Amino acid sequence: MTPVTILITILTYFCLLFGLSWWVGRNSNNAEFFNGGRKSKWYMVAFAMIGSMISGVTFVSVPGMVQTAGYGYLQMVLGFIVGQLLIAYVLVPLFYRMNLTSIYEYLEHRFGVTTYKTGAWFFFISKMLGAAVRFYLVCLTLQLLVFGPLGLPFILNIACSMLLVWLYTAQGGVKSIIWADSLKSACLIISVVLSIYFIAADLNLDFKGIWSTVWNAHDFVFLDDVNEPQFFWKQFLAGIFTMIATNGLDQDMMQRNLSCRNSKDAQKNMITSGVMQLPVIALFLFLGTLLYLFAEKHGITATKDELFPTVATQGGLPIIVGVLFIVGLVAAAYNAAGSALTALTTSFTLDILHARKKTEEALKTLRKQVHIGLTIVMGIVIFAFNIFNNTSVIDAVYKLASYTYGPILGLFTFGICTKFAVRDKLLPLVSVAAPILCFILEKNSAAWFGGYKFSYELLILNAAFTFIGMLLISKGKQK
Repeated sequence: MTPVTILITILTYFCLLFGLSWWVGRNSNNAEFFNGGRKSKWYMVAFAMIGSMISGVTFVSVPGMVQTAGYGYLQMVLGFIVGQLLIAYVLVPLFYRMNLTSIYEYLEHRFGVTTYKTGAWFFFISKMLGAAVRFYLVCLTLQLLVFGPLGLPFILNIACSMLLVWLYTAQGGVKSIIWADSLKSACLIISVVLSIYFIAADLNLDFKGIWSTVWNAHDFVFLDDVNEPQFFWKQFLAGIFTMIATNGLDQDMMQRNLSCRNSKDAQKNMITSGVMQLPVIALFLFLGTLLYLFAEKHGITATKDELFPTVATQGGLPIIVGVLFIVGLVAAAYNAAGSALTALTTSFTLDILHARKKTEEALKTLRKQVHIGLTIVMGIVIFAFNIFNNTSVIDAVYKLASYTYGPILGLFTFGICTKFAVRDKLLPLVSVAAPILCFILEKNSAAWFGGYKFSYELLILNAAFTFIGMLLISKGKQK
């Protein structure tokens, strides 16, 4: 595919997305921006959630990780499903009962203003870094396929990308996000299924041949060595708590669930979308197996995050494969960035600036200013990550989540599982100390624990340190 063809594909998708965003958000008020006015149908949200859980990182990096990690990622996905069930039956009823717009308001009711601000700031840092890491991969791919061949710098790539994200989220907020994610889900599923079909046809494989190849080429469960990052119980437990932290305790994801009419509808949505993750992620891994076989057959040397982009656009396949890849990538990446930007705007406006008591018009003006400011900040973070990144993007996302979401998970777990009050002013110290302790342990675990290496289960340890710290600063049962 030529850079011009890729640009035309991207612009066509965005014309459709802008039209959808304008139609959905043409009469939106602040409540509809923040939580969709609580009018969303659960099955619409469930279909949208399938796409919302798939970022540009999943689309590009998961197929590429098959070579080094096999199908071990499915162990984590099994944990994701259990985590979704816990969110549906523990957190969703609680948040609806309290009628929350931002889920971090719970911390203010339970502990106090300082804890509330601490949780909001940790979410802000977590989501900003996570969204920037995910969107960085997309910008990197666009640089490889479009901006680089045209002789355009990476910073222009970032500026154009962030402008597009800001434009389609500025008006409709959560309502636009849900409709955009529904479009995204359809694009992703069609893109992956048809890519598998065309690549399998080149390899002369039917469905039975694909399954036989996958089954014989890779391991699915890793139970041999507890010291390895791929060990089943590490991945499974990390999946449970990662899902709770990054979905249940993340304003970005929960704002979709809180847009449903009631908690029962939100539970139906979460169970449906949670179970659907397993076959969808399996499709991405099947695609990864076929991509490596195709690359070996045709002498393509690209691996990991560069494999799918290279094969799809430069592998000699029908042009429809390249078009499908670009549509899938754009749908996955830009929607995820737009969703994160909407959630960051909601949390920063309501939680950090505490703007609930402003008039409707004043709140709308402030919300728009925050939206513009955070768009610029995200672009700067993406540029910074481009300078310092030296690891697989999928690994970077979960490593960041282990450090930044751990305190949030600890705060909510302590609040829900105990009746103790805490010394509110000391909470920031506990929340900062926990990730520092985890960093020290991660760097020295192999030497201190007989070769044991921490993986994403570091998130659980981080939350546990936060929980213990809160016990130490507790002051008896809350009245």
